Amino acid sequence: MLSLAALNPVALRLGSLQIKWYGVLIATGVVIAVILSMREANRRQISPDDIVDLLLWMLPIGVIGARTYYVIFRWSYYAANPGEIFAIWEGGLAIYGGIIAGLIVLVVYCYYRMLPAWLVLDIVAPTVLLAQAIGRWGNFMNQEAFGAKTTRAFLESIHLPTFIINQMNINGVYHQPDFLYESMWSLLGVILLLALRHREHLFKRGEVVLSYVAWYSFARFWIEGTRTDSLYLFGPVRVSQLLSAILFVGAVFLIIYRRVRKPNNPWYLDGSGLKYPYER
Repeated sequence: MLSLAALNPVALRLGSLQIKWYGVLIATGVVIAVILSMREANRRQISPDDIVDLLLWMLPIGVIGARTYYVIFRWSYYAANPGEIFAIWEGGLAIYGGIIAGLIVLVVYCYYRMLPAWLVLDIVAPTVLLAQAIGRWGNFMNQEAFGAKTTRAFLESIHLPTFIINQMNINGVYHQPDFLYESMWSLLGVILLLALRHREHLFKRGEVVLSYVAWYSFARFWIEGTRTDSLYLFGPVRVSQLLSAILFVGAVFLIIYRRVRKPNNPWYLDGSGLKYPYER
């Protein structure tokens, strides 16, 4: 039961159809991400049409992956309530599940289209992070992804606007706005990546996406440790916290390894080397 001060999670009603802010915000993040990725793809000699075609595969499969990941790690609940497995409009999309599914789609797509997968990943990575930053506000509207109990006085002390403070009053108890911490961290990462990736001789191909992985997983590890709705692997081990640690170490290792073992990798700004418009 939502608190009396909670914002309405429904953005629009069309008869019996309800369109929730959760879906509206996720869709908004996706649209902005695609537009920005298409523009950057054109600069790096990748056809913007390839980005659109990639989206047509990534979006539905990414949603399936995000939901599957969530359901798997809450199987005890969904086994008893199978009718709710497909109720994604109620929330329950795990970012990591969507990223994993989307990554698989992208690699397979680039293989069949003969595109440099690392470069395509570099192009879309900052915009995916932006979509994540926007999507977290869908969790805010659903009163999800919140942290430990706190007080209204604390929330006021960090100068949060009243509408956020009120929304963090869940069932009569105030909680840390973990969604906000993650959204702001992600937005800062977007600004840094967009500001730096056009610097000459800074990023090798593949290092933009690896920087994104390291940046996001670093914060997610700490934020996940404070959440009250985490998915658990076994005992006290939080799935996303464990995965974040693995991803952070793996991303940093790959950046160093590729610099040392493959110093001749092209720079990000070298682009694809394909003529655009081009023939495959």
